[in-house]
Amino acid sequence: MDIDITELPTPCYLVDERLFLKNLEILNSIQQGTGCKVLLALKGFSMYSIFPLVSKYLKGVTASSLFEARLGYEEMGKEVHIYAPAYIEEEFDKILNYCDHITFNSFDQWNRFKEKVKSIKSKTISCGIRINPEYSEIATPIYDPCYQYSRLGVTLANFRPEELEGVEGLHFHTMCEQNSDTLERTIRVVDQKFGEYIKKMKWLNFGGGHHITRPDYDIETLVRSIKYFQDKYGVDIYLEPGEAVALDTGYLVAKVLDIVDNAMKIAILDTSAACHMPDVLEMPYRPNIIESGKAGEYAHTYRLGGLTCLAGDIIGDYSFREPLKPGDRLVFCDMAHYTMVKNNMFNGVNLPSIALFNKEEGIKVIRQFGYEDFKTRLS
Repeated sequence: MDIDITELPTPCYLVDERLFLKNLEILNSIQQGTGCKVLLALKGFSMYSIFPLVSKYLKGVTASSLFEARLGYEEMGKEVHIYAPAYIEEEFDKILNYCDHITFNSFDQWNRFKEKVKSIKSKTISCGIRINPEYSEIATPIYDPCYQYSRLGVTLANFRPEELEGVEGLHFHTMCEQNSDTLERTIRVVDQKFGEYIKKMKWLNFGGGHHITRPDYDIETLVRSIKYFQDKYGVDIYLEPGEAVALDTGYLVAKVLDIVDNAMKIAILDTSAACHMPDVLEMPYRPNIIESGKAGEYAHTYRLGGLTCLAGDIIGDYSFREPLKPGDRLVFCDMAHYTMVKNNMFNGVNLPSIALFNKEEGIKVIRQFGYEDFKTRLS
């Protein structure tokens, strides 16, 4: 950590533009090497102050809602794709204004809205169907789009080829934080089940969940998987990672408020797992902290807890070389994705500030929050 954080407000999300650029260059190398198109999935990262940098490398965004679509349209200005399990009738006309690719979760949804899509004369909107190959390697059901009774995508048994007129693409998303060996096994199933329909398409979307910017990621297998469909069917390939774009690019800087003792030392912080890093509880996982170790690894072990009244607002057990004291700052790693987009103000706890670092300007605080942000959400 070579950034001086002593003057940052806490808690604060801090995105390092240098690390972000490194990820974008990796993703762009995939585009250049294969001709595929990589989109930023806004559900994972929507900090639009960095979109001018993203737009230099990626082809656009993919959205899951009207608001995300509008954000991508207004702030990125490139391709805007959207997929949702179902579209809200009253919002669909606005979605048509912002999007140039729309993927439907069912043939019923496609049939309900296709005339509206066809009625747009000012631009061409390409439509697709999400398929469910009923194959995934995700162990946790909450993250598995192909678990039994999943609502996401059309299975082969429910596929209606007679209703494909006007459909130009197929979309599958079956992965979560996985390497390309999983993708390679997945596409064999996709090809076996849906190949006869893919050959009629213009594009195929591999969805997200690809950990492309992880150090051990096998890029050669990804390239081979992309080229397999390109060569066999002549389709354009899209990838829409969210996490891989922002992976390991950001931090959450927090401060120790108090130390209490209940059979072990417990440090209460001015941040919260429940409010500011909900995936710590949902995933669950234990984020790394700079200059810390596992419980017992160093001389002083603490359980780190948030400042809400939720009994389970616990981040994890960590050890430090020196005792913690009120006022100490802790820096949580990999806090750019699925943090800002999922945080909340439970208990009236304020949201972390948002800051950006680059080597030319240093730290720039982009946004701070206050009481009005809490109040105006509720009445």
